[in-house]
Amino acid sequence: MLSTVYGYTLNGITAIKISIEANVCNGAFFSMVGLPDNSVKESYQRILSALKNNEKPIPIKGITVNLAPADLRKEGSGYDLPISLALLIASGQVSDKNLSRTFIMGELSLGGELRAIRGVLPMLVQAKKDGFSCAILPKANLNEAKIVEGITIYAFEHIKEIFRFLAQSDVSNFITHNRNELDIKTPKKCYAADFNEVKGQEDVKRALLIAAAGGHNAILIGPPGSGKTMLSKRISGILPALSKEEALETIAVHSVSGINQTTEPLFIRPFRSPHHTISDVALVGGGTSPRPGEISLAHHGILFLDELPEFKRSVLEVLRQPLEDGKITISRSKINTEFPAQFILIASMNPCPCGYHGHPDILCSCSTVMISRYRKKISGPLLDRIDLHIEVNPVKIDELSSNIVSENSSEIRAKVESARNIQLARFKHLPNTLALNSRMQTREINLFCRLSLKGGSILKNAVKKLNLSARAYDRILKVARTIADLENSDEIKTSHISEAIQYRQLDRKL
Repeated sequence: MLSTVYGYTLNGITAIKISIEANVCNGAFFSMVGLPDNSVKESYQRILSALKNNEKPIPIKGITVNLAPADLRKEGSGYDLPISLALLIASGQVSDKNLSRTFIMGELSLGGELRAIRGVLPMLVQAKKDGFSCAILPKANLNEAKIVEGITIYAFEHIKEIFRFLAQSDVSNFITHNRNELDIKTPKKCYAADFNEVKGQEDVKRALLIAAAGGHNAILIGPPGSGKTMLSKRISGILPALSKEEALETIAVHSVSGINQTTEPLFIRPFRSPHHTISDVALVGGGTSPRPGEISLAHHGILFLDELPEFKRSVLEVLRQPLEDGKITISRSKINTEFPAQFILIASMNPCPCGYHGHPDILCSCSTVMISRYRKKISGPLLDRIDLHIEVNPVKIDELSSNIVSENSSEIRAKVESARNIQLARFKHLPNTLALNSRMQTREINLFCRLSLKGGSILKNAVKKLNLSARAYDRILKVARTIADLENSDEIKTSHISEAIQYRQLDRKL
């Protein structure tokens, strides 16, 4: 007897429908076809044990399992449950009457418990597009699954519960979740660290405000103890809440990577801070079956690289393409996988190997050659893609001991939201999906970043004096546009362009 159930496999954050076909005939063999990898082939042993321990043994027959389409490689343990049910249906041990327009995924323990799988969110999104109205999933994936609206979720902890489900004529009592409207709620207190805890550094806070408002990449240069890391870790707190579309994309990436939402998902922007020993594959993603790297896990959030020159040169150079395109494409011999990577890069570095070059009180012990070699660990093309080069000076003792309370993160976030609303209104009529000044291309720059004669003259002189590239020229214009938006100005004034030029510190010193 032949039976068919449905599941999904993943390519990046895109799910592809898989037909799981089982045929039981005379004989004594088991064959699984359809390009299963080792993790899928091993499922037979888990299935054999789980069904036997729950009084549904696989009959000693000729068994063929086909995973279609046959030319697409299948990997992971999520096929345990659909293969099990397909075999039981084919052998006549359970009915498929309650599986109409339903897809099934889940990993089985030897005792029959259902374990969480990765990629549930993109599977459900695609399943809805494919016409499925129901899903059978492990209960451990429920908090992630219920984010998707308009699809009925049957979530179980044990395969025995599914047997009871399949035996019932009325399954309404088994519905775990049936959401018709996605309600994304941002917790009132998402961030523990606040900007008002940072003493002094008002100029740096101003620069980070600009970075957050326009989605600009930034690098902080200053001696040890000046507050670079402290300031960087507070940037997430001034970013607006994720929109509905951004939240779905962000959670989908985390789901595919295997980060399971075991509690109610927090719809806050991610903050990723990998160690400087990270490999290029771990940073951008990859592997035999490609998975997202840190740049994709930071999608719609912050990627913080502390002590930037300590990262391997090869690792830093792979950032160039995703910083421009907002995505990363990983090519293998038989498959191309694309992951989103629209993040704000925040980096920090010392001015020299010892860290005290230019310090007002501590003498630098580095030679000119050592300083030059240290700074050149960061290539010119990478620096071109960083909009704001922010100099962080040591905090004076008077500022540290001061009782003056500066703006908190909520107040700064309000300014960021106001500037971003201006950008949304500006770009809403354009055919592409622009939302931030940092993502403007040449056409948009020409439309929205026009300068007065005086402003244009100032910028031309700066380009000649600093020997800036065409990319740096465009990025100055984008930053100036953001500064104007923060002041609610339609016109980019000379003060705006002058301030934007000041944020090219490393161009000035290298």
